[in-house]
Amino acid sequence: MDFSVFSACSVPIVTGDSQFCSQKAAIYSLNFTANPPQRIFKLVDQINPSIFCIHITNYKPALFFINPEEPDENNFDKLMETSEGFSLNSESELSFTTQLDTPDTAKYKYGVHLQTSDSFLRFPSPLTSSLCTDDNPAAFLVNQAVKCTRRINLEQCEEIEALSMAYYSSPKILRVPGLRAKAEIPITVHSILIQSLNKTLTQLEDTVMLNQTLVEAGHVKICTNVVLEVKYSLTYTSAGEITQAGLSLLLGTVSQAVVPLEQKFEIHFIQQNTKPVLLSGNPGYVVGLPLVAGFQPQKGSGIIQTMNRYGQFTVLRSTAEQDCLAVEGIRTPVLFGYDMQSGCKLRLPQAITCQLAVKKVKNLLKGQGFPDYVAPFGNSQAQDVLDWIPVHFITQASHMKDSCQLPVALFIEVKWTKYGSLLNPQAKIVNVTASLISSPFPETDSGNERTVLISTAVTFVDASAPAKAGFRARPTINARLPFNFFFPFV
Repeated sequence: MDFSVFSACSVPIVTGDSQFCSQKAAIYSLNFTANPPQRIFKLVDQINPSIFCIHITNYKPALFFINPEEPDENNFDKLMETSEGFSLNSESELSFTTQLDTPDTAKYKYGVHLQTSDSFLRFPSPLTSSLCTDDNPAAFLVNQAVKCTRRINLEQCEEIEALSMAYYSSPKILRVPGLRAKAEIPITVHSILIQSLNKTLTQLEDTVMLNQTLVEAGHVKICTNVVLEVKYSLTYTSAGEITQAGLSLLLGTVSQAVVPLEQKFEIHFIQQNTKPVLLSGNPGYVVGLPLVAGFQPQKGSGIIQTMNRYGQFTVLRSTAEQDCLAVEGIRTPVLFGYDMQSGCKLRLPQAITCQLAVKKVKNLLKGQGFPDYVAPFGNSQAQDVLDWIPVHFITQASHMKDSCQLPVALFIEVKWTKYGSLLNPQAKIVNVTASLISSPFPETDSGNERTVLISTAVTFVDASAPAKAGFRARPTINARLPFNFFFPFV
């Protein structure tokens, strides 16, 4: 048969019974590289993917653990050749080696307890109830702010350590865990506030150590200099070392009327040689903070932003003189949630041309760096370009033909929505539109100049869909097996 007249096999594969897990399959193909072309036939075992099969293993040694061969004087040399060797270090040698290697690798990691010269830094917190638990350790890089109550006997307030200033300022934190002899970081008291019984606050100039004192004021006993609030501020390096430890305290006067006593504790970690990044929200925008905006110089690059967060998205600022030339370059930031409107009067000399006036007004309305993109959230990163919202710029002109169009107004509409949980919704910007309104160039009056009103408006529109009350339906199980699932057993 001349196979050169065929382009392919009409039946490339022939299989047997489809009810078997494993079946024979005949595969036909043509080899056009041979001279003359030939037909190729292969017979293979094929696993049926449409059938659920249970296979039985026939290799019995694989079902049991093999007992290891015990070394003796006869097989010791053979086992030495097959093994990777033996470790003859004693327990004392192993612990000594570990201690020598500790200084090179010791560092604090996230969540590790902060060690002190005697134990760990205590951070009182409520655990199973609202009562303070003093044995709770502070963890590295875990910022916390808690409140808890403490039941005290006012007459014994001088003997309670948790009420004294020294209990929180005397510990010395280890620079790195496990190295007591190398460096200990003392806790420095930065500020002390004194709160009286009528809630007035007084800041002390000196951060001297004050002890709680029981005082009798007439028939009432009060305890002064009791710790009410504790704020730790720890500075660390990128290598996991503690370099500084600060403490701010609020001391107050406690009477029998305020027992049980409520205390507040905070701890914050600040990385050394870094400046905090100001955000307009985390993640959603906060009303009154500036919009985060920028421009993309070329496709594929990140968003470029100015360092002045109040200068990223600005509009024309109004003044009492209402003179556009006087306010040129003076801008005001667009603040989230604040509708704004501003304007001025532009006086055009008789000799100025329309093209020159258009360029002048555009620079006045848009400013030097009008943004191309706006961040959807207040903490959006500049490298996440695909998440940013492009500013849609629209130009609207009159229908008069053969007339020069002069921009007179810029309207900015910002649509935002509530994003996330109903209990804590976050403001997210979903669309920004900037419309440039133009009108015909004014004709010359009898005077020597023309006056044009220039205006800018910013509007925030809540585009959130109303929340619908309801209950989630119970899940239904609709599982079906194929009719031949248990074949050939049933």
